[in-house]
Amino acid sequence: MRLGRLTVPNPILVASGTFGYGREMESFSQLTHLGGIIPKTVTLEPRKGNHPWRTVETAAGMLNSIGLDNDGLEAFIEHHLPYLSSLGAPVIVSIAGRTADEFVTMAARLAEAEGVAAIELNISCPNVSGGVDLGTDPVACEHVVAGTRKVCAFPIIAKLTPNVTDIRTIAKAAEAGGADAISAINTCLGMVVDWRGPRPMLGNVLGGLSGPAIKPIALRAVYQIANSVKTPVIGIGGIATIDDVMEFLVTGASAVQIGTANFYNPGATDSILSALPDAVAETGKQNVAEVIGTLKVDTP
Repeated sequence: MRLGRLTVPNPILVASGTFGYGREMESFSQLTHLGGIIPKTVTLEPRKGNHPWRTVETAAGMLNSIGLDNDGLEAFIEHHLPYLSSLGAPVIVSIAGRTADEFVTMAARLAEAEGVAAIELNISCPNVSGGVDLGTDPVACEHVVAGTRKVCAFPIIAKLTPNVTDIRTIAKAAEAGGADAISAINTCLGMVVDWRGPRPMLGNVLGGLSGPAIKPIALRAVYQIANSVKTPVIGIGGIATIDDVMEFLVTGASAVQIGTANFYNPGATDSILSALPDAVAETGKQNVAEVIGTLKVDTP
């Protein structure tokens, strides 16, 4: 199936930040069967990330404030990309920059590397200064998407934040900039406190909420985006079962990313892929493409 210029073997991808660099999951999941692997976000220079605590469980989900801890772009290209590209599944590299120029610089460098199927622009991380501003401003969003597209031939995916007044405005900007697909949503900004401390539980005070708690928000965002732009949408947020996947597909997503579920059920993607054919057949459709956007909405 196609997501703009990106061709994927099936609609089940894994979300950045929840699947490591693939090696961590090879004992639990059949990596070659995935529709796409998005390893943890890479920045131009190495980052130590935020102070602990970095993750806290909460009702129906978890908050993370990792702060994009990684070894930098060059280390990723040298040490991780060769392994990832050997797995057979499309490798979609998630990148984050402090400025639009850094995104463009990273995209240009990846254009020289082998094994990259697409780039996902993480312009929406809620616990890192810089990139989140690009994801909340439609002008900045369009600028960074257009800039990265100019310097590399890879398909470009824009990952949007729910922490905005109207996500449709940002989606339209990403489309205007030439995005091949739009990922929605990144985590929702939240916090957890210890009232006996009293202190915040996360070292960075605020973090990104993910897991089942945010699925209704993600479904709403996918519905709004799919009905506002022609660019394919990749649904993210609280997806753990085949029922979750089908809900996103009928709502308008062309594909999905499995995220937090990978932490507590590393075999979730295998189970979902096994169940997908029967679920599609149950709808009376011939394939996934025919299921997308079939939600029946009664309008007054």
